[in-house]
Amino acid sequence: MRYVLVGRDGAPYASASPGALGGHSRGRLYGRLDCPSALRALGRGQYAEHRVFFADEVTAVAAGYRPCAVCLPREYARWRAGGERTAAPCPTHP
Repeated sequence: MRYVLVGRDGAPYASASPGALGGHSRGRLYGRLDCPSALRALGRGQYAEHRVFFADEVTAVAAGYRPCAVCLPREYARWRAGGERTAAPCPTHP
């Protein structure tokens, strides 16, 4: 099976392994695959069109994504405190 992940450059690539993290390309955020916020949005029929996947956190950050405030609160707080404001705010949790 082939999976499509986003690389450090933000471009999609084929992978034999699934992503370890999910994200939202419009919100430029990443989080755990079991994130309650993402699962709620997917359940409402939203989000899936802009869903992306990453091999790891380093790749997500390099691609310009920020941590999810819901499922990665420590990482989000660190990102926010560090002024790393390269990614847009979360559309559901600013």
